[in-house]
Amino acid sequence: MSEDPRADAAPPRSVAASVESPHPQGARSQEQHAARRRGADDSAFEQEARFGAALLRRHGWTLLLVFAGLLLPLWAFAELADDIHRQESLVYDVPVLEYAHGLSRHSLDLFFSVIAKLGYQWGVVPFDIVLVIALTVTRRFREASYAAIALGGSGLLNIAAKQFFARERPSLWESIAPEHNYSFPSGHAMGSMTLAAVLILLCWPTRWRWLVVAAMVPFTVLVGFSRLYLGVHYPSDILAGWAVATAWAVAVYLLVYRGGVRRPWQAREG
Repeated sequence: MSEDPRADAAPPRSVAASVESPHPQGARSQEQHAARRRGADDSAFEQEARFGAALLRRHGWTLLLVFAGLLLPLWAFAELADDIHRQESLVYDVPVLEYAHGLSRHSLDLFFSVIAKLGYQWGVVPFDIVLVIALTVTRRFREASYAAIALGGSGLLNIAAKQFFARERPSLWESIAPEHNYSFPSGHAMGSMTLAAVLILLCWPTRWRWLVVAAMVPFTVLVGFSRLYLGVHYPSDILAGWAVATAWAVAVYLLVYRGGVRRPWQAREG
């Protein structure tokens, strides 16, 4: 009896391919299933560790901002504000002022007078205005809104805080650049720190971030020290200004950029 030649024939190409080389999607599904089984067999601590690592990878930047840029500065400001509100003197205020005054000489008088002006009417305020206008003209509306709210709101916060705490300015010596409004918190410190925080946060996703940090940190410190050198602020005024400005700039950033989910410069809007 003759044999059917079709019995020894090779299986169709599609069947052979399916037998010899499974579809990649099926392989991935099997690997995912095996991974889930391994995960189910892990201890609760191992699963928690993996979950925590994944959370930090996804939200680490936001968590750092909330803790270091919002909670810590708010805590520092609250501590300082509580002492000032209860009219308690801080032990380092007068000694630091006396040290700064001990450095006085004609060349430094001129230098810190210029720095103080750059920290407000000659530098920070005009730069704030130009920054918001430039961002608006280039249609970076989210960045412009963030800068406008953070910088403008900082000024309003400073006015309100000065009226609330009504702290008199130091009078240890006659200043070469006297001021006549209240002292706490320092408007120069708040303005320069807010600008620094805004620029650093806006530039952080770019290659310019370290250049901006290197420029703004010394500038902010110099502006703060100029107010001590000129004898128109206590050190606690400066520290409070830096703290509340940082917290405010970060809070507005998290609001405008949806809790850190979005980043500056992602897309033009409008």
